[in-house]
Amino acid sequence: MLPPVVFETPAGRAHVRSLDELRADPGWGDAFRHLAKDARYYDIVGGTLNFSCHGLVLEDREGRMRGAQPFFFVDQDLVATTPAWVRASLRVVRRLFPRCLRLKMLMVGCAAGEGHLGGAVPGEAWALTVLREVVVKVARAHGASLVVWKDFPAHYRTPLDPLHGPPDAAACYVRVPSMPATRMPLNYASFDDYMARRLSHSMRKNLRRKFKALGKAAPLEMTVVNDLGTQVDEALGLYLQTFARSPLQFEKLTREFLLRLGAEIPERARFFLWRQNGRLVAFSLCLVHDGAIYDEYLGLDYTVALDLHLYFVTFRDILSWALAQGLQTYYSTPLNYDPKLHLGFALAPLDLYVAHPSPVLNALLRRVLPFIQPTRAQPALQHFENAHEMAPG
Repeated sequence: MLPPVVFETPAGRAHVRSLDELRADPGWGDAFRHLAKDARYYDIVGGTLNFSCHGLVLEDREGRMRGAQPFFFVDQDLVATTPAWVRASLRVVRRLFPRCLRLKMLMVGCAAGEGHLGGAVPGEAWALTVLREVVVKVARAHGASLVVWKDFPAHYRTPLDPLHGPPDAAACYVRVPSMPATRMPLNYASFDDYMARRLSHSMRKNLRRKFKALGKAAPLEMTVVNDLGTQVDEALGLYLQTFARSPLQFEKLTREFLLRLGAEIPERARFFLWRQNGRLVAFSLCLVHDGAIYDEYLGLDYTVALDLHLYFVTFRDILSWALAQGLQTYYSTPLNYDPKLHLGFALAPLDLYVAHPSPVLNALLRRVLPFIQPTRAQPALQHFENAHEMAPG
């Protein structure tokens, strides 16, 4: 837990707070109320996942609260998402310098989701000017080598423009594309209507062949619940199988996370479960809010996943369920871009804003970042129709 330090700037001050302290502040509860991942979600993440989560409460010079912004610390490998040849080249260097490009980072935003601005007036230029300086001071005080505003959706580019600052400023951030999420409008009458109107002929034929093959196997039964209860360990086991196979690993869900999500946000949490002969073979965690479904985490039994085409089965069934509920948009988290491209998704760009606490090293970082930014390792991204929306700042 960080001490309750106050950081001063010419425009105002920021108080470092623990999540427990933030919870007692009515402004915190309102900060993300309009989002699927509201303040309760941040509390769950901070209490159940392996991150050091905190918050900054912003005040103007008269002492009036003007905003609250979550942040967390993490040790991160800067080249984890770079092309294989970059990682291979670095192995030689790391024999002598094991921590090379492995840094302690201060990240602004959510440890298990995209970033958002919180506060009485989200995106207010005053708040961003204060945060630009304060966050770097907090990082320097706690030995963080890098500051990253993590995975902020593209619609924040104008509100976050004050982060850039003049090149000689104490904190001058550079924007680079992060791994984008994906989205799809749900203006279809059924899954068959979606296939007919959204997919290419070859993809329709491919999916029909996959689903026809299921007829030779024992049937799959899907249920949807908002609390896993006694099924939590089965679901977690499938998630951990999928997590272990992922090329990009960041947050790792826990039993406590899944249980608290169902207990504390039951009106938004939806757990999709697929069983075959009574055995759980697939699991998906989604959030439902304001006419949209957010497909967050997947777990598959890889002893049968490929034979049963479970990735495509889960997508079919979740989309069909969402259509039946009258939802209007389907969002999916980053990665698995090749199948999502062929399934008709569009990109939902996310941005990273990065700065080094040292002005000298920050100038060097601005030159290096474009070569190690995450999306360079994902060639499929360039085939999406709106790939140009990922352009760096």
